[in-house]
Amino acid sequence: QTGRGDAAATTRIYFEGRYLGRPVTDENRCIALGMLAEGLRGSRPEEALPVFQAQLALWRRNWPDDENSILIVQTNLSSCLDDLGRREEAIDLKVDIYRRREATLGASHKTTILDGCSLVITMRRSMICPDEAIAFARDLLGEARQSLGADHDLTLRIGFTLYGLLEDHPNCTRDNLRLNLVRHQRD
Repeated sequence: QTGRGDAAATTRIYFEGRYLGRPVTDENRCIALGMLAEGLRGSRPEEALPVFQAQLALWRRNWPDDENSILIVQTNLSSCLDDLGRREEAIDLKVDIYRRREATLGASHKTTILDGCSLVITMRRSMICPDEAIAFARDLLGEARQSLGADHDLTLRIGFTLYGLLEDHPNCTRDNLRLNLVRHQRD
C-alpha cells in the first residue's frame, strides 16, 4: 500500500512505540519520521512540515550535542518551508544553518558552501534583499572557486544563481550583465 496508508502506519508505529512486537527506539523513531517527512514533502509539503518539526524536537531532546544531525534536519525543514512559499522563515533558518556550519566546519568546507548555495537560491526566489543576496553570492562564489575549483558542480551552480540574481535585479542593465560575466570568467 502506498500514499496515506504508509503515513498512517508510520505514525501509528511512532505513537504506539512498537513494531512487530519489538520496541521502537528513539533513534529508529527519528529515522522513521525523517523518511515519512521526505516522502510527504514532494506531494504534500504542508503535511511534511509538522513531521520535520517533530523530528527536530526529538533530535534536540535526545541528542542535543549532535550538531550535524540537528543541522541536517533543520536543512530539510528549511527546504520544506521554502517549498511552501514561506521564504522569509526559510531564509532565517538557512542563515542560522550557514553560520553554524561556518563556525564548526569553516567557510571553505564543501558542506558549508552547499548550505550557502541553498541560501542563495532561496534568496533569489524571494527577492527580498537582492543587493544582500548578490553580495553574499559573490563572496560564496569566491570561496567555492578557491576551495572546490572553478569547474566544480557547486561552484557552477552558485555562478548560475548569481547570474540569475543579477538578471532579476530591478536596476540590471545589459552592460551590467556583460561586465559581471567578464568578471566571472576572469576570476
